[in-house]
Parts: sequence; structure tokens; C-alpha cells
Amino acid sequence: MPARTRSPEPRVLTPRLAPALTAPVLMAPVLMATALVAAACAPGPSVAPGASALPATAAASAVRTDAAALGNVTLTVWDQEVRGGQNAQMTELNAAFHAKYPNITVKRVSRSFDDLNTTLRLALSGNEPPDVVQANNGRPQMGAFVKAGQLRPLDAYADAYGWKKRYPPSVLQYVSYSPDGKVFGQGSVYGLPQVGEVVGILYNAAKLKALGLEPPATWQEFDAALAAAKAAGEVPMQLGNLDKWPAVHVFGAVQGRHVPARQITMLGFGRKGASWNTPENATAAGQLADWAAKGYFNRGFNGQGYDAAWQAFGKGEGVFLIGGSWLIADLERVMGRNLGFVLPPGSPPVATGGTGLPFAITAKSRHPDAAAAYLNFITDAAAMRVLTAKGLLPIADTAAQSVPEGPRRDMFTAFGTATASQALVPYLDYATPTFADTLGAALQDLLAGEAKPAEFLATLEKDYKTFADSNE
Repeated sequence: MPARTRSPEPRVLTPRLAPALTAPVLMAPVLMATALVAAACAPGPSVAPGASALPATAAASAVRTDAAALGNVTLTVWDQEVRGGQNAQMTELNAAFHAKYPNITVKRVSRSFDDLNTTLRLALSGNEPPDVVQANNGRPQMGAFVKAGQLRPLDAYADAYGWKKRYPPSVLQYVSYSPDGKVFGQGSVYGLPQVGEVVGILYNAAKLKALGLEPPATWQEFDAALAAAKAAGEVPMQLGNLDKWPAVHVFGAVQGRHVPARQITMLGFGRKGASWNTPENATAAGQLADWAAKGYFNRGFNGQGYDAAWQAFGKGEGVFLIGGSWLIADLERVMGRNLGFVLPPGSPPVATGGTGLPFAITAKSRHPDAAAAYLNFITDAAAMRVLTAKGLLPIADTAAQSVPEGPRRDMFTAFGTATASQALVPYLDYATPTFADTLGAALQDLLAGEAKPAEFLATLEKDYKTFADSNE
């Protein structure tokens, strides 16, 4: 879910989040794989716990950046860009890459966020993994893959292509790890994202107008709008939490109004010294539980899928939806100017976000130079214009894009505001290798009234502290 983020999505979850599996089809000049390459999924030698099999980091002078001189190459690329705008930009960029470098054929495997999460670990442990993969930034995926030596550090390519000028440190921290995978947010670069992500409040402008309300400018106004919608017989907020991660975004919005951004950042990156057992987190958990008890969510939200929820919102069922910038393109198609997007209101604003799922090069790729040329192509200035044209939020050159007035401009403004004010905080599922499951399940219990806020926080603290103490 900036974002990756797939978790979600985020995922995270993050998101980074895509609907059901899109069946790949063969097409020229870009090849869409009809199925997983069997060899890529075959069990192979893996790195034993604690062992070091990290790929060597080459000097910038040792890498080749003239992709046209690499001979005939077939790159296998796994991505989760399956939604309308996501798929359209990837299809166009892949075709343009092949047109520029006809010696390189892209064999694309396009999978849903959840399906990619399920299959990627096995694929990377095989003898012939894909060359390029999208991997969720967090510890359960990218961190674990770095620790196992399954992803290639990209510092030499970053120097050769100037990626550290393309991406500011505030972005690179989301794709950086120490070589042992223990420290998140520092170290070598292991992936490049295409899109920025920010989680905010989507609203139905027509419904707000009918209720005599304006888009909320303060947190108190937002809370009051939820109550007014409920009193008028509307669904105040759509939520599809069957897969557990969507509620992470809702909780993140609430947490950002009660917990200092620096504390959230420490929690999100899994750094020692932070704690879930604080009065601020207790207040946030209490408000979320209160929303559920008051019926501010749709009926059966814990049993409804994520896609069903945002699609229902697009059809006019619900006044608000807490979701990410990745939903704007699809919702705008059906809602038009009735769709609005604002940051969770507050001063300063605090919003969950970061990057979409970054593209990484696998350690066993036989074509790392061609793979790096591909990463460079799909993240350069021209690619950012393609992303903008497809309704997405480019992570680089954002201010240089021309965006018409409406929900997309709202999204660009929100992202710019959050990044400029240093108020973008990481997805919470990044924290530990198991935190996505722990937090997702704990939120289901909290929202269902089966766990009190103190019990909810105790569950999170146990997972967090166990990891932080062992990660020294």
C-alpha cells in the first residue's frame, strides 16, 4: 500500500492493494505470462537462519547501463499492478521499454496483491526466480528477503543512474535496509517505487451537501459528520475488513490524531524504545472501538471484502471511506466530481503513507543490468507523466505534473502537504515480521467488541517488544 502500499493492500498491506487475481494473457511486444514459471516456484536451496548469502555490491563502474548492448534478453517481471490505472500504466511503459530496447522482452506476470504475497517467498527461494519483483517494503517481505540474501542491493545502480537525486532521503528510507535486514529505513537501497501513497478520507460530496455539511476541516467536524450521517440513516463509513488489513488504515487515521507523528514513525519502523502501551494509543483505540459500537461502519464490515467496500462506496453506499490514493482513479470514473479526498484533518496533518510496492531485482537474476535499466525506465520523468495520465500519483516530479481540478488534484495536494510538513508516517504493518497478522487480527477483535482497548494494545505490545528485544 508509498504505498505496497500492496499492505494494502498493505498491504499493508499496503496496500499497494489490488483486487482479485487478474489472469495474465499473452500479448506483443510485452509478454504476459499465462502461469507461473514452474522452475521459479520449484523448491531450491535457501539460506539457513543466521547465514549470510548476500549478493556482492558492485561498484558503479562495474555495472552496464547501455541496455541496447546487452544482447537478447528476456526479463521476467512479477507485479501487482492489476487495477485499471495501474495495469494501463504498466502495459504502456512495458511496450515503450521494448520499443526503445527491442533486444529486451518483458515477460510479465501480473498478480493480485494478496496472491503475490502468497507466492513470492517460494519463488525467491527457487533456483530460477523472476528477474524483477514487486515486494512489500515491510519486514515480513522485503526485510525477510534482504536477510535471506534474495534481493540485490542497488547502490551501484543508484550511483550510475542518479537514483539518489531522483528520490529524496524521505522516500529512500522506505526501501532501505541494513544488509542483515535488521535495520529498516537505513542502509542499502533494495527497490524503486513508482507511486507515492497517502491514506486519507474519501467522501461523497453530494451526500455531504444533502446533510448540510462541508468536507471536515477538523477532527471534531469529522466525528460530528459521522454522527450526522448515522442519524440521517446513511452509512457513515464503508469498511471491508474481511482480510483484516483494511482496518489498519482506518486505525492509522485515528492514531494520527492522538499520537505524535514521531512515535508512530518509531512504531512503524520497529525501532526499540517505542511502545504501544501509551495513553495516546489507548485514546486512539478507544475512539475506533467507539465508532464501531455506535454503528458508524456498514453492517458486517468484518466479513466484507475490501473491493466490495470501495465499490459500494462508489455506487453511493456510504458518506466516507478511509482509503488510499490508489483508489482515486477507479472511484473518479464512477463518481466524477462527487468524489472528494482530504487528509485526516488536524494541525499539523498526520497521514499514513509512503511508497507503493517497490520494484526490486532478485539476487539470482541472470540479467541484473537489464533489470536495472528496466527499473530506471519505469521510474524516470517520462514514466511519471504516464502515471499521472493514468490517474496515479507519481512519487517523483509530483509538483511538475499538470492535473485538472477535481479529486485527482485533491490527491496531489494532500500528498504534497503531507510530505512538505514531514507528516507522512509509515504503515504500521512494517513494524515486525509478524505484525501484519497480529495487528490485523487484533483490530478485528477490537472492532467486533471482543477485545477492549487495553487488551488490544497488550497484544500489539507483546509482538512488538518480542521483536525489538531480539533484533539488537
